[in-house]
Amino acid sequence: MSHPDIAPTFQDRHIGPSETEIAQLLEVLGYDSLDALVSRAVPSQIRTAQPLNLPAARAEQDVLADLRTIAGKNRPRVQMIGLGYYDTITPAVLRRNILEAPGWYTSYTPYQPEISQGRLEALLTFQTVIEELTSLPVAGASLLDEATAVAEAVLLMRRANKTASSRVLVDAGCFPQTLSVLRGRADAVGIELVMTDLDRGLPDGDYFGVVYQNPSVTGGVRDLSESIAEAHRRGALTTVATDLLALTLVTSPGEQGADIAVGSAQRFGVPLFFGGPHAGFISVRNGLERMLPGRLVGVSKDADGSPAYRLALQTREQHIRRDKATSNICTAQALLANVAAMYAAYHGAEGLRAIARRVHSHAAHLTSGLHAADIETLHSNFFDTIVAHVPHRAGVIVRAANADGINLRYIDTDHVGVSCDEHTTGEIVERVLAAFGAALAPVDTSYIPPTLTRTSPFLQHTVFRRYRSEAAMQRFLRKLSDKDLALDRTMIPLGSCTMKLNSAVEMEPISWPEFAGIHPFAPADQTEGYRELTDDLERWLCEITGYDRVSLQPNAGSQGELAGLLAIHGYHTANGDTDRTICLIPQSAHGTNAASAVLAGMQVVVVATATNGNIDLDDLRAKIDRHSGKIAAIMLTYPSTHGVYENDVRTVCELVHDAGGQVYIDGANLNALVGLARPGEFGGDVSHLNLHKTFCIPHGGGGPGVGPVAVREHLAPFLPSDPLAADPASPPVSAANYGSAGILPITWAYIALMGPDGLTRATETAVLSANYLAGALAPYYPVLYTGDGNLVAHECILDLRALTKATGVTAEDVAKRLIDYGFHAPTLSFPVNGTLMVEPTESENLEELDRFIDAMIGIHAEIQRVADGTWPLESSPLRQAPHTAAQVTTTEWTLPYTRQEAAFPVPSLRENKYFPPVRRIDGVHGDRNLVCSCPAPEAFEAPSSTDTREEVLA
Repeated sequence: MSHPDIAPTFQDRHIGPSETEIAQLLEVLGYDSLDALVSRAVPSQIRTAQPLNLPAARAEQDVLADLRTIAGKNRPRVQMIGLGYYDTITPAVLRRNILEAPGWYTSYTPYQPEISQGRLEALLTFQTVIEELTSLPVAGASLLDEATAVAEAVLLMRRANKTASSRVLVDAGCFPQTLSVLRGRADAVGIELVMTDLDRGLPDGDYFGVVYQNPSVTGGVRDLSESIAEAHRRGALTTVATDLLALTLVTSPGEQGADIAVGSAQRFGVPLFFGGPHAGFISVRNGLERMLPGRLVGVSKDADGSPAYRLALQTREQHIRRDKATSNICTAQALLANVAAMYAAYHGAEGLRAIARRVHSHAAHLTSGLHAADIETLHSNFFDTIVAHVPHRAGVIVRAANADGINLRYIDTDHVGVSCDEHTTGEIVERVLAAFGAALAPVDTSYIPPTLTRTSPFLQHTVFRRYRSEAAMQRFLRKLSDKDLALDRTMIPLGSCTMKLNSAVEMEPISWPEFAGIHPFAPADQTEGYRELTDDLERWLCEITGYDRVSLQPNAGSQGELAGLLAIHGYHTANGDTDRTICLIPQSAHGTNAASAVLAGMQVVVVATATNGNIDLDDLRAKIDRHSGKIAAIMLTYPSTHGVYENDVRTVCELVHDAGGQVYIDGANLNALVGLARPGEFGGDVSHLNLHKTFCIPHGGGGPGVGPVAVREHLAPFLPSDPLAADPASPPVSAANYGSAGILPITWAYIALMGPDGLTRATETAVLSANYLAGALAPYYPVLYTGDGNLVAHECILDLRALTKATGVTAEDVAKRLIDYGFHAPTLSFPVNGTLMVEPTESENLEELDRFIDAMIGIHAEIQRVADGTWPLESSPLRQAPHTAAQVTTTEWTLPYTRQEAAFPVPSLRENKYFPPVRRIDGVHGDRNLVCSCPAPEAFEAPSSTDTREEVLA
């Protein structure tokens, strides 16, 4: 703690325990200083010799002022470049109550659904929006962006189609960034792309799928039904990349017969953000839902038979299926999907149609004005985008518009693209026409013919009719967030997830127009502020990790993993080592590692775990010998997912290097290394980092995330290229060059606020807090793995397997009972079944740590009452948990414990009690009876005496 006469620094605000509390924790553990604890816990062979060479910590007001200066170097314009990115109006009620609301942005992925009903309902609303606008019955809960959504659709078509063909037809009308990402993803797994102008018909030959873009990159709106039918006759599946706003006026992909629809929901209220974060989407016809990548929210029932939401088909998650997963996606874009869903709910079908008609009207007036000036346009049918044919004048026109504050799309010397959006006005249309040397003219024709005009209804559910007023929407959002547990209510001790403080000062700048309103393909002289920001971050992250180069392009940890592995693949290929396809992955590794290796075209070979939880060196040597000359890489998580600093990590790296392989070190646990050790110094060749873990970007209920990839110099040429580069040197992994650039100010602010000493102190405190929890709970729940001095790293695994064997009480029972104590559960049964992995982070103070310890000890006492026969397991509070307010206030109470024991197991809960909205959810029922769109309101009405809950749900 600072001196009483000195104002606290940001470091004091971010790090939970005060100096006095740190001393107390150290005394409990038997150490006289943090240095002494860290010296014992962290192996000396990995410790860095050099302290962090970063700018000194700055005060909050100074950091905000510096960011204002940086933001001022960006030059917002009227953005009419298009290419899948459009200016939109984020309703203030959504900006303040979702994007800027900690109840929404600090929550975690809804793996504990009973305490996630609000955001699950919002995601189900998002799925319903996608399903109804695309006219396909099942949609996922978001993907990372449009380009990667197309890549995921191609992989889905390949999985679903039993043909032997490895070829996919791709529409020449696709966005260039989509094509660039798709080429890299397809090449890695041996899929051949056949580019073709699908307006001229399908070419001869065999292929498993066809990808269309409608509206096309040049704005054309087409009837694809006959082409899709012909593709089906030839045995191919079909994907249409489309635009949600256009689908309010234009016939949908499902109505035209498509199997899959993909795209971006960005223009539904999500700012441009210089390229992201934005919610990609995917929807599929019946029969493909169990092959969907990413997450799927479904409706199930709880212990009372009441409807309840959960992640459906959850066993598809990559941490369980590993190399058999449908994708490597871990972080999606939940927060942005929720904004898009509520944008649709706020406007409703008629409001969206009105916005679309206005956008189309502006494009029509542009076209009529150009035609009146004898300027040709490419398409007679379009929605919002036109391409003008202006021989040898394109540069002059684009510069003239730029001088007037408008960005148009320069295509080539003869063509200019113009995309209208929600921000376009009649006055802007006149200014654009003036840049062409034209003027307004009457619109005397329809540019969406009757054959392409949508007549089918959409968004008829009550949720899209009820919340038109701001008061109604504000209360709806509050009602949803009140159902959930997020960091604004409680510690979230999720191992491997690093749920630390996301401070308000870090979050504030992302809404500034100079950051939020920049198009990802704006001219370089308009984005100098972003370049300064990204240059700073790349330099700082290199210093922190010990690597030479960093790419900020990956917009999730999974994409960072993929980018790192693709860099390794590119390096081996450049050296002629095309036989190096084996990726060694320890049993304890993060589940996404194996899925990412498969997507990078590698074969996974698992390395066993020794009895102490470390990598089994004998098994590693045997696997290297068995696959001599074929080792491409090993993927390590360090500290290990077992929560231990392994002493042998340098040996592991040397063995792989000696075998000609590269060392990938997963950065998910970097919060245990910053300032103490650098993976680039102790053997790593490449790492991805999780800015949504170590560097304070919030998790947003399951996204956004940022997963930069850091490499040593020899891998730098193989980092992701700009997706708009004419000839990318290496495959991009995201649609925009800087991925989710709009949230990078959060990490910039965190590093600037903490400075080198604060970052190091945060790491040390995280290690201290984890060891305090481990020591306090070990007498009740054995800590599965420890390192030197019986110490853990920044997290620990509590082993419940003996308790389960003796009593039948499972780790899941403990997780659900923690809800009654007001906590989000630790990570359940990962990486070891029957365990809980706990990570307190540096941001939780002693009071919160002790509150969690008291809860876990209290639950242990309840387990003992099951063990001694006081409570039968099935009717114990452990198996009945969590308890709702409705349950504990019923007239009849037949359970062997009291209502007070159910709802208020510790006295402090009487002052501040969270009640979950539903009881324990039946996951099996939800998977067997898959419902993935908003159920009718009557499903939530109490059943009559003659109805069963199943009948009401049906």
